[in-house]
Amino acid sequence: MEEKKNTKQINIELSDEMAEGIYSNLAIITHSHAEFIIDFVKLMPGTPKAKVKSRIILTPEHAKRLYHALSDNIRKFESLHGHIKETKPDMMPPFTMGGPTAQA
Repeated sequence: MEEKKNTKQINIELSDEMAEGIYSNLAIITHSHAEFIIDFVKLMPGTPKAKVKSRIILTPEHAKRLYHALSDNIRKFESLHGHIKETKPDMMPPFTMGGPTAQA
């Protein structure tokens, strides 16, 4: 006998405007005991000011799910296209916004 899987399907709507996406070359991550905040920033060379283009607020559980999903997708990408070269941390400008912060 074949077991039926209890699968729920989610219908996700993507507007034309959202489908265009927003360019970001820097992510600043802060967190509290209850949430992770990821600010996606567009940083242009030679410009002293950068602008947050999008902010995503996640629960710690969803932040961890995102971490695992990104890790899995990076591994798959690199298996097809080769190692992704990383910029050295000392080449990135310092950022301080108060509170625990990480950059990506």
